Amino acid sequence: MKKIIAKTSLLILVLSLSIVACKKDKKEDPEQDKDTAAASDNSYSENMANDIVLIGNQALDNSNNTLSTYRGIQPTDEAFLTTCASSIVIDTTLKRVTVTFNNTVCSDGRTRSGSLTYDYSQSTNGAKRYRSPGFKCVVTASNYKVDGNAITINSKSIQNTTAAGFNPQSTNITWTITSDISVTKTDGGIVTWNCTRYKTLLNTADTNVYRNDTIPIVWTKARVGLTGSSSGVTAQGNSYTANITSQLVRDFNCAPSTYAHRHPFIQGVVEFTPQGKQTRIINFGSGACDLLATLTIGTYTTTITLP
Repeated sequence: MKKIIAKTSLLILVLSLSIVACKKDKKEDPEQDKDTAAASDNSYSENMANDIVLIGNQALDNSNNTLSTYRGIQPTDEAFLTTCASSIVIDTTLKRVTVTFNNTVCSDGRTRSGSLTYDYSQSTNGAKRYRSPGFKCVVTASNYKVDGNAITINSKSIQNTTAAGFNPQSTNITWTITSDISVTKTDGGIVTWNCTRYKTLLNTADTNVYRNDTIPIVWTKARVGLTGSSSGVTAQGNSYTANITSQLVRDFNCAPSTYAHRHPFIQGVVEFTPQGKQTRIINFGSGACDLLATLTIGTYTTTITLP
């Protein structure tokens, strides 16, 4: 009887140890990463950096040196900055343009204050227009805010990289843009964003958009593409990298929100990787005019609304 009890006890002990060992060896599936905040920070910074460039397009490109027909030169175009830019100071000696905002709502629905200065003194070939080969400008900001979010420009430059004497029917106008900016958010946290972007006017050959160097680009009819990479730190203090793996496209004929001059990306893919986390794939679609993008993290997919 004692031998039977001993053998039974030994068997129970072995089984118990086996169960414990199995529990230790078994790895529980990690909780699905569904954090979209970092990707949103990146998208917002991208929009703010592009917004600064777009404002400069007209400030530096229109022959009348005004912003009254932002992204277009037709008198029927809806004004973008006439109600929110209190002054535009043009200094042809120092080769700079300063745009000052008056803290009112612009026609894209965003409230701006402070000022932006575009210094084009580094241009070559006598270029002074955004559309001209050899054009280069350095952008600085003073107390610049968008919807209360403070935008600090540590450095930002825009350079037209199109070859002089190009044929617009066979060659698109291109620019290289570098940015080092930070955004102090009204809801807390600071986002930093560094990038090199390569911008292309995709429909340069369309004479309704571009004719020649003496006439401004009609931005209301333009389609632009962006490629390149970026890096920075999210509002939560985590570093990240982002790469455009399929060209981002913005079509200025597309305005799906209630604001006629808010034009989201409608095509392209960005791979966004926060430190220590899975890569987020942000897909802006294949050309449909909407404010939606698809965010994928591993096996998790959700639809996000663009800011």
